[in-house]
Amino acid sequence: MKIILASGNKGKIKEFEKLMPNDEIIAFKEILGDFEVIEDQDTFKGNAVKKAQTIYNKITEYNNDTDIVVISDDSGITVPKINNEPGIYSARYAGENARDIDNNEKLILKLKEKHLDKTKAFYTACIAIVYKNETYTVHGWMHGNVISKQLGDSGFGYDPMFIPNGFENTLGELSHEIKKEFSHRSKALKLAKKVLDVIL
Repeated sequence: MKIILASGNKGKIKEFEKLMPNDEIIAFKEILGDFEVIEDQDTFKGNAVKKAQTIYNKITEYNNDTDIVVISDDSGITVPKINNEPGIYSARYAGENARDIDNNEKLILKLKEKHLDKTKAFYTACIAIVYKNETYTVHGWMHGNVISKQLGDSGFGYDPMFIPNGFENTLGELSHEIKKEFSHRSKALKLAKKVLDVIL
């Protein structure tokens, strides 16, 4: 299956490729070039739907082919003890075009301001699918704790700061093979595949 991924995030693209090895994953920029969708919605679902619909409309307008599947993902980490931050702002917590290290350092600072070395947190992933002008959404969650330091260099984003329930190591210390069994994106993708099996 040829799937156009409405993301320019290299970490997400690699993760989708690993999670869907039998499908051809194409980043939308390979077709549309340097095109950006403004994530200005107030929920993960809102941002995921906006990205998928915008990219779908642009591509169908570009090549007049409506028989394509566009998948987008909006995800992030939520820490209840710090006002549910960073939430939908996870990718730009430290500002527009922030690097992972910048976002992590800001979260560490916020935790230390509250004298928190470890506190409950959860990841949310919403996947939106657009096919033949119809839009479908699914969600996945992963619960655990966030810590005020970074451990490990596997994964991306806040992975070095997050310890999933049932583990003693951060996502940054766990292999992809282990993480794919329970990650928020894996859970959402499994549901997305069920949707694709029905609509295609």
